[in-house]
Parts: sequence; structure tokens; C-alpha cells
Amino acid sequence: MAGTPKPLSISMRLQRIAELARQMPDVALQTLAYHIDVDFLHEAYRRTRKDGAPGVDGRTAKEYEVNLQGNLKTLLDRFKTGMYRAPPVRRVHIPKGSGKTRPIGIPTIEDKILQRAVTMVLEAVYEQDFLPCSFGFRPNRCAHDALDALWKGTMSVGGGWVLELDIQGFFDALDHKHLRSFLDKRVRDGTLRRAIGKWLNAGVLEEGNIRRPKTGSPQGGVISPLLANIYLHEVLDKWFEEEVKPRMRGKSFLIRYADDATLVFANEDDARRVMDVLPKRLGRYGLTLHPEKTRLIDFRRPSERGDDEDDSPGRGGHTFPLLGFTHYWGRSRKGRWIVKKKTSSQSLSRALNAIGDWCRRARHAPVWWQWRQLVSKLRGHYAYFGVTGNGRALASFRYWVVATWRKWLSRRSQRGGVTWDRLRLILARYPLPWPRIVHSVYRRAAKP
Repeated sequence: MAGTPKPLSISMRLQRIAELARQMPDVALQTLAYHIDVDFLHEAYRRTRKDGAPGVDGRTAKEYEVNLQGNLKTLLDRFKTGMYRAPPVRRVHIPKGSGKTRPIGIPTIEDKILQRAVTMVLEAVYEQDFLPCSFGFRPNRCAHDALDALWKGTMSVGGGWVLELDIQGFFDALDHKHLRSFLDKRVRDGTLRRAIGKWLNAGVLEEGNIRRPKTGSPQGGVISPLLANIYLHEVLDKWFEEEVKPRMRGKSFLIRYADDATLVFANEDDARRVMDVLPKRLGRYGLTLHPEKTRLIDFRRPSERGDDEDDSPGRGGHTFPLLGFTHYWGRSRKGRWIVKKKTSSQSLSRALNAIGDWCRRARHAPVWWQWRQLVSKLRGHYAYFGVTGNGRALASFRYWVVATWRKWLSRRSQRGGVTWDRLRLILARYPLPWPRIVHSVYRRAAKP
């Protein structure tokens, strides 16, 4: 029809929500769901991972896409009228290392799409509120941004005292009542809140039984990381920045990636005071510190501790892990003390075990196909762990990948194994990539 205004693009809608939230930082927004229409759901579907396992309904993304327009229209109608019913999340367990497993929830494809749409709206609001200390599951932020901030912070305070914080079973302990009260501060749109409430109460399907816990948000849900960030923004981030830091005698800072947090203090007394009050602070919101994994580390420069040796892992207890790396003091090429990081032993073991399992399963596949997959796996490892100073760990990883590949190629038949000489011929035809430093501190320093 002539004169009918053209709908705003999805990015323009999200910008408007963000601008509104920025202009009214202390106001709870009540009209947000009207931004979600069929076009918005199309964009949410585009951003949704399509190759994941199906949920409790067994429906795949490929099947859903056969009548995508009609399915999205029906989904929108049910969402807007309140007729949408959140199905239980199918729970599976994946290996975590040390014989333990991590429970992962698998929503239905329809749940994923609607959760993605609601997450897009909520992100536009909360990105105006979240503090610079949080990095996990946020737009335009990644683990290496957190690692870079940690490096700069620890260097600025000479290492200081590091409080390694571990919240026991955070995603299972997240209290729904407190989460609703946090959401009340910024989002009171009835349609959005009704959908979030249904997801929190949908329950978990495991081994044929449905459980409806009173707390928690299943890991694997599209909206769960954002809800976790909202929760810890109120419980930890704001509290530390607004109440704790002003009372500290020396410098201090917090780095949080999802539920992994590291607090650094220039003053030991400050660190111990915060360590004493943290259990009470978290306990008020139903959270518990892990008694063994929460610890205070003397991370001062070795020279300040009266120690002339570096802190390379295995030489002492003055190291700490974060985001797959072990952080320690070592000498630079010019002989200065600097904070270094290397692949943690746990991360290295987990990665090599995964390579071993894959090589065993794929040992009868064509060599050229195995090679292509291993190239992708090595490049993926380098893309994350390829940081300045970590070359030795990367070289060790590549060596053991090659050795593992040889081991399982040798078991393809009973006619004798693949010798190292034979493997060299294979590698000459199918070369595996050498370690590469992807995240260079020198390139970062050169940026304006």
C-alpha cells in the first residue's frame, strides 16, 4: 500500500532499544516485545546454530526449515498471545576431565530461535549496563580480551595477590527469585518476562524422567549465558566496583568470564578482607564458593618475594589458571620480569585425549580425509592457544598429535605398523601445520 512506512531493519531496532536503555539507565522498560516480528525471528533463526543435536521433540533445523515462514508465524503468534509452551530441555553429559562430566541442556530448535530473539532484545538493554570487567558471552568481547586485560592489570600492580574465585555449580544454583528481582530493575515487558519464566520452569529431561528444579538455568540454553551475566552483574560486578574498590587501600581489579572470576589486589590485607566477606556476599544470593578451588595466591614478582627463579608451572605454587592457561612470572628476552602464560596441563591433556579418541574412531577413513580434519583441529588449537611465549606448549601439542596419528594409522591392519620413516613420507604429502602465534602482544602493542 502506498504510503506504508517500511519496517526498520533489525539492526536499527536493536540500536533504538540500546539508545532508549542508555538514556534511561534507572528505568525498567515495559514495551520491548513489539520489536519481535516474523522478520526478527528470521534473523534469530539465521543466528541460531543449525547443526546441533535435536531437543526432546526430535525435530532438526533442516526439518523446521521446510516450512520456515509458516513455522515462524505460528511461533510468533504463540509467543505474543502467551500460548507458547516451553518444552523440557534434554540433558546430556559431556566429559569434563578428571573423570567428571558437565551437564549440557539441549533445547528444541523452536526454543533456540525464540530464546535467540529474546536474547537479542535483552542484550541491547544490558550491554548499556554491564561493566568492563565482564567478558564472557558478550558481543564484540572474547576470552583473549579478558586475558589481555588480566595481563595489563597484573603487570601494572607487579602481580599482587590473586584471588581465584570458583562458584560451586553456579548454573544449577542460580536462584530464580533473585533473578526475577534483578530483571525487575530493567525489564518489565510482560511478554518477554512470561517467556523467560516458562524457560526457567520448563524442567530437564534426563534418562526418561522430567525434573523441575527450583533453581538453575540449563547450560546449553541460548539465553542461559545472558541470564548468568545479569545475575553476576548484580551479585559480583557492581558490588565489587561500587562497594569494594572504594574501600581498598591499594589498587584492585576484577576479571570475570561467565562464572569464572579472578580478583587481583596490590595489597595482601585488601585481598584477605575481600576473601573473608565473599562467602557471605554470595551466600545471600544462594551461591557457594568451592572450598578447594577458591584460593589466594601470592603472585608478586619473584624479586619482591626474594626469589630469583621464575614461576614456571611445576616449580612452585605461585601460578594460577584462567581460561585454559596457566599464568606465571618469567624472564623476557631482555631479562625483565613479565607475566607469561602457557597452555595449562589440564587443557593440554583434554585436547590430546580428544585427538586420541578421534583418531581411534577415524582410523579406517582415507588418509587424505583424516589429514584434512587434523589440519582443522591443529589450526583451531593454534587459534586459541597461539599466544606470545607459548610456542613450546604448541610444539609439544603438535608432536603428540603426530605421534597419536601414527599410533592409530598403525592399527588399520595386521600387516605391521607405520614406522616413523613411513610417517615422514605421509607428512611430506600431507603436511600438518606448524605452531603459529596468532595473538601477539607485540602486534597488540603496535595498534594505536
